[in-house]
Amino acid sequence: MLISFEGIDGCGKSTQAQLLARRLEQAGYRILLVREPGGTDLSERIRQLLLDPALEIDPFAELLLFSAARRQLVMQQIRPALQAGCLVLCDRFYDSTTAYQGGGRGVADLDWLRDFNRRVTDGLVPDRTYWLDVPLAVAWARRKQDKPDRMEQADPAFFERVRATYAKLAAEEPARILRLDATAPIEALHERIWTDVQRLLQQLGTRPTGSGSSNNHNG
Repeated sequence: MLISFEGIDGCGKSTQAQLLARRLEQAGYRILLVREPGGTDLSERIRQLLLDPALEIDPFAELLLFSAARRQLVMQQIRPALQAGCLVLCDRFYDSTTAYQGGGRGVADLDWLRDFNRRVTDGLVPDRTYWLDVPLAVAWARRKQDKPDRMEQADPAFFERVRATYAKLAAEEPARILRLDATAPIEALHERIWTDVQRLLQQLGTRPTGSGSSNNHNG
């Protein structure tokens, strides 16, 4: 099973991905937890470029860099893990490209991106995507102590477009994308996600392997 976590910067998705990974490991499942961009040597190097605030990157070049990092992650880590029976948790996946480069940057329309993303991911589609939706003011307050990276330096209007695109995606794919109110307490969010994951695992007939080993690239 492939699960992705999405949302604007500061929404809390990384925290929820890590909490779910630990819960699944404790339950005896084999887990691969990865972040985007990242998760492979090449993808981590691309991540350094994309987040470097000293660099100016053309929006379409930005889309291609994110997609190159994703392709390497899929082929080198995600596909093999799924084939080996692992549950894969992604801290961002292709919906981020649709929301950030499509909605935020306006580099391509959503139909074009939908086809492009499927090619990049070798046809992989998450079984469940958790969209942690939070007002921009709340997200900014959560990360105000951090030095912003290149992506985080975008203006508020950019992030409002990103959030609106996530809303559009959730409306188009309600069976896959579950919106969560990310202003809720961390533990309450985790319990809602855990309940949903248990239901999905039961539907898919996925059982614990008795080995909770994990590869964690979230750092």
